[in-house]
Amino acid sequence: MSTTPKNPWEAIAQPMQTMWANAMQQMGQPMPFGMPGAMPMTDMMGTFAKMVPTVPGAPQVSFDPTKLQELQQAYMKDLTELWMQGMVPPSIATDRRFASDEWQKQPVSGFAAALHLINTRMLMGLADAMQADAKTKARVNFAVEQWAAAAAPSNFLVFNADAQRKAIETKGESIAKGMQNMLHDMRQGHVSMTDESKFEVGRNVATTEGAVVFENELFQLIEYKPLTEKVHERPFLFIPPCINKFYILDLQPDNSVVRYLIEQGHHAFMLSWRNPDASMAQVTWDDYIEKGAITAIKTVQDLTKKPDINALGFCVGGTILSNALAVLAARGDKPVHSATFLTALLDFTNTGVLDLFIDEGFVRMRELQFGQGGLMPASDLSTTFSFLRPNDLVWNYVVGNYLKGETPPPFDLLYWNSDSTNLPGPMYAWYLRNTYLENKLITPGAVEVCGEKIDFNKIDIPVYIYGSREDHIVPIEGAYATTQVLPGEKRFVMGASGHIAGVINPVKKNKRSYWTNDELPASHEEWVAGATEHAGSWWADWSGWLEQQGGKLVAAPKRYGSTKYKEIEPAPGRYVKAKASLM
Repeated sequence: MSTTPKNPWEAIAQPMQTMWANAMQQMGQPMPFGMPGAMPMTDMMGTFAKMVPTVPGAPQVSFDPTKLQELQQAYMKDLTELWMQGMVPPSIATDRRFASDEWQKQPVSGFAAALHLINTRMLMGLADAMQADAKTKARVNFAVEQWAAAAAPSNFLVFNADAQRKAIETKGESIAKGMQNMLHDMRQGHVSMTDESKFEVGRNVATTEGAVVFENELFQLIEYKPLTEKVHERPFLFIPPCINKFYILDLQPDNSVVRYLIEQGHHAFMLSWRNPDASMAQVTWDDYIEKGAITAIKTVQDLTKKPDINALGFCVGGTILSNALAVLAARGDKPVHSATFLTALLDFTNTGVLDLFIDEGFVRMRELQFGQGGLMPASDLSTTFSFLRPNDLVWNYVVGNYLKGETPPPFDLLYWNSDSTNLPGPMYAWYLRNTYLENKLITPGAVEVCGEKIDFNKIDIPVYIYGSREDHIVPIEGAYATTQVLPGEKRFVMGASGHIAGVINPVKKNKRSYWTNDELPASHEEWVAGATEHAGSWWADWSGWLEQQGGKLVAAPKRYGSTKYKEIEPAPGRYVKAKASLM
């Protein structure tokens, strides 16, 4: 059985602790050039050598001799300059963790920050100088980045000049409040990124008016109330990711994708996934396709009495939608007229930083854990995604919440981000192997889903494909790759920002930019070279495209459901309110 850790933190926690302990032990002792706290070159190399074995597949540590010599010289030069200056270097302010004037005023804090930045540059250089394959070097780089984030002086009260000043100004109240915040987060099981007490699903997030008109063991189907007298004849179905909850698409009225679509005259439906509990421990990928996406598509068809619909898949929801369309096509069925894929992967050749964790050993371990049943805990998924951006999504809140005793401001997107979900073990294990590890979906007939061979060449419908330029979950190259695996009429649009912020970009706010190019060359790099930038939100472009797919305008329905599909409860329904639990 593989010894690969269950999340990236476990892979690097020990070397982080070792390195920081070494640094602290040496603080105040004579070092090269009389520099207190500087790590001798031999200790730096030794610490790096201890870090590398924690990385799966890493070889014996060896370096490019030329690069190593250059690094040694640069390291000594940096230490000499720091010592000879006799003051805190202003350059530390370029890192936002040490940007305030307090770090300049307090020599111990300022020097600790400067040393940390020098040591970080050295370790990153060592990772680059390693003689290893590209994936191993990338994994070591990731481990070093995690150390740099975790071992920063800003994370420790003894060095954090801002936290010390606040403690003095508040006469210790900030420290007391920080302890209260820590105990609160320990009870709730995650670091607070926002003031969660300010939000309630159905009260001030997920508030678009509608009703649940169908439910089974996997999902509820929400029908939304039209906001226009006439609607396009083809109804529209949202298929959100099953990691986290659907209301990322319906946060608040001014940034709701759902509300925007309804305002454009579309009759909208939402698939709201159930948050898996022990009763779903045997649920498979096939179940998510057949009993989930396909059932939702057929229900919307049946309820509206329309021959076909338009559909959208977001992130993993896009992968699920693509599989559902391929299964239906193999059965000679074409109930979806057009599809929109938002930051979704169909071709898993380029998966960015997530690829660092995926290898045969890791996947096999997950199959042994979950392949025959069980639940992938929400906490594991949340931890993994947070540590992809450790400074922004972990340590920033550790410092603010615990060292400074602050309550993070209310932010709907971060509230959603903390409202995580479990995943059924068999479904998760299948997904890891057949997509991230073996990338079988893009090879016609290589994988069977719901008894049918998957062949994307049979999905010959108009598609709108969106990718975010700075996405760290679905790299823009991975999103663009969908243009090369689907045969129908395609439009690709790139938006600014990341995986979530790039998607949730309301037209009314007129923020950011998006890029278009009617040509679809083989690579994203070529596409960008010929692309045109437009100010504002990509939503407007999508709305124009979708209007062509919606069909003629007809009278909007006056009530929810139908004779067959009765209203069960008001939106957003029960399923979305269930918190992650293994009970």
